[in-house]
Amino acid sequence: MTLVELADCIGAPIPPGSAALTAPIVRAASLEDAEPGDVAFFENPKYLRALRTTRAEVVVVPMDFAEAVAPILLRVAKPSAAFTKILQHLAPRDSGYAAGIHPTAVVGASAVIHATASVQPYAVVESGARIGAGSFIGAHTFVGRDSVVGENSTLHPHVTLRERTIVGSRVILHSGVVLGSDGFGFTFAAGQHVKVPHLGHVQIDDDVEIGANTTIDRARFGRTWIQRGTKIDNLVQIAHNVVIGEHCVIVSQVGIAGSARLGKYVTMAGQSGVSGHVEIGDQAMIGGKTGVIKDVAAKQKMLGMFAVPYQEAREIIAHTNRLPKTVAKIKALEAEVQELKAMFQAMQQRLPLA
Repeated sequence: MTLVELADCIGAPIPPGSAALTAPIVRAASLEDAEPGDVAFFENPKYLRALRTTRAEVVVVPMDFAEAVAPILLRVAKPSAAFTKILQHLAPRDSGYAAGIHPTAVVGASAVIHATASVQPYAVVESGARIGAGSFIGAHTFVGRDSVVGENSTLHPHVTLRERTIVGSRVILHSGVVLGSDGFGFTFAAGQHVKVPHLGHVQIDDDVEIGANTTIDRARFGRTWIQRGTKIDNLVQIAHNVVIGEHCVIVSQVGIAGSARLGKYVTMAGQSGVSGHVEIGDQAMIGGKTGVIKDVAAKQKMLGMFAVPYQEAREIIAHTNRLPKTVAKIKALEAEVQELKAMFQAMQQRLPLA
């Protein structure tokens, strides 16, 4: 891309005196790794030192960036988003896979696969399944009986959709994702754990992305439901009958127990967890390693987790809940001590010397 093309791509003005640059921009790079001919971006102030020493030809910066540095600066409102556009232009994604069904794929007699979909080697599409236009079914992927995949969705190699799973349009499922495995439910009878049947299904709405080796269990009845636009990282466990609202962000190693419900725009940081039947309101934020055991109000931020013997934990929680009153008592006692000290010193000054 030329400098003019680069600026047009992100809607940035070309700085005075830099229009003479005619050499093409051939690569996107980080500030630290960039070389002449590269484009980089700067948004976080912690990387200011890297910006001052970068060898990049062009750097995308915020509109209000005022420091004078060597590279050509293209100013935009959101540098990271603009840089994504540049990346897509420099290296557009092309799966390179033609439409059609590979000869080694196994397709059930009543399966319906759109002519523009691509089914890769050794994939299995069982009877009753439907694959929409433009969707990609990777090698060794399994699409179970009566499952549905919408339009332009990507199922990378080794994805498993158990029977009756519903996947919307423009969904991305990374390798190792398992949708519709049995929920973890047992009753204890006659000295043993007896399996509870899970006869529901999993529904994934449009524009959801699910990371590698994440598992989402089928509902005991009804559905486990991931709503539109939610993004889920690798190694996440979502149990039966969970409902996750639109545009949530679920980070790696999160665990969500059965029948929990998350509202819209909820963020759950790494290794956090939610107990069963808990409700989390819209726009709530759950910090890393936080254990949520009761309902969370909308827009509330939660943080904290510890492991101690059960009875001790109950006492700690009780004492913690009384901390505001305890602190007030301590402050009152401190004031009394200071008053007593002053009285004692006054008494000492009035006493005759021995």
